[in-house]
Amino acid sequence: MTQIATIERILDATHAEISVPRKSACGHDCEECAGCGVTGTAVHAKAINSIGAKPGQKVVVESSTQSLLGIVFLVYMVPIVLFLLGYFLSTPIQSIPVRYGLAAASFVLGIVLATLYDRRIKQRGGLKFNIVRLF
Repeated sequence: MTQIATIERILDATHAEISVPRKSACGHDCEECAGCGVTGTAVHAKAINSIGAKPGQKVVVESSTQSLLGIVFLVYMVPIVLFLLGYFLSTPIQSIPVRYGLAAASFVLGIVLATLYDRRIKQRGGLKFNIVRLF
């Protein structure tokens, strides 16, 4: 995945802190919507600075699409899959409120697992970004 980022500061000879504007599926046509409230937010990350970019410069960064898709799958799909498993595996239970409760508990478990995984990734340095060229 390729994105445009800004160099915030130099960390060492081969790494820099970058600021990547947060993207979403809505396209941020805020004049039409103004519903999400995330305008202007950015993600700060560590990137390999092999081109020697300086603070304030706009650069093109690449990240592993495979890693990103794995994170997206975990965050969005695992809670939904656990919700459906919790509901359908509880079919022997006749009480509908209990089945919904088990499905909701399974969904919450999926969110907890996604949160724990996110913390683990952050401890390991998060997504790996490579600065490929100046913008």
